[in-house]
Amino acid sequence: MVTSNGTAPQTVQSTLGPAALWGFAAHTAGNLWRFVLTLARPPRVRIAPWGPGAYAAMAATVAVIVVLMFFVDATVINWALGLPQWLRDAADEITNFGLSGWFLYPLGFILLVLAALMNLPLPAQAYRLLAALAARAGFLFVAIGLPGLFVTTVKRMIGRARPYVGGHDDPFAYAPFIWRPEYASMPSGHATTATAAAIAIGALWPRLRGVMWIYALVIMATRVIIGVHHPSDVIAGALVGIVGALMVRRWFAARRLVFGADLQPLARPSRRRMTALARRILDGR
Repeated sequence: MVTSNGTAPQTVQSTLGPAALWGFAAHTAGNLWRFVLTLARPPRVRIAPWGPGAYAAMAATVAVIVVLMFFVDATVINWALGLPQWLRDAADEITNFGLSGWFLYPLGFILLVLAALMNLPLPAQAYRLLAALAARAGFLFVAIGLPGLFVTTVKRMIGRARPYVGGHDDPFAYAPFIWRPEYASMPSGHATTATAAAIAIGALWPRLRGVMWIYALVIMATRVIIGVHHPSDVIAGALVGIVGALMVRRWFAARRLVFGADLQPLARPSRRRMTALARRILDGR
């Protein structure tokens, strides 16, 4: 990354002593912190507000959640309990792919690597390319992680019992603020992660939207099939994931990061430029 006075960042010392390693780690942490500060900068463009249709869709979804709680949740859970055991076992394996770690750990590692690469002596164009890649990885990390963090807190405040707690035919068992996993049913964290990932990845790569939504729907279905969430829980989680990821996209777009004022992705670094950068880094190793 190029500093404000136009100079390249301090490079790693040629030796591999403790002082050099400590300096390298400190500069890498500094680059990560600059990534965070970039997200906090004032907006550069004005993003059109959400229209009445968006608010109507959210209100309609909340109404559907309420209807499900009263008329559908208990019936569906009874149906799920009668499914073949092989199907429930398969769903129990598949549902693990809805954990946020499948996205956040690789993205966090990518951000760490990009921050470390910015310590190397590279031309200014290369630093801009690394910054563009970091912005995209950062968008995915925040768009997927932030809604999940919100749900992790809120679901324990709501305290809705999971279907397997007590009588599975009672969808109105609540113990607010109890902070126990068995009373953390609404909203579904897996559904939040899956739908947020579908929105975020689809925003950057539109061709992947269909695949990502199939993934999200499968994860949501598995949560009901294995009896750890009511249908209303997964719909509530999907609502949080979708709205949360869309809000993060608007935040980035207002700061001209990854997206433009029209919420469409900015031109991404070409494969040729990324290949040339990779060769330059490897040649200088």
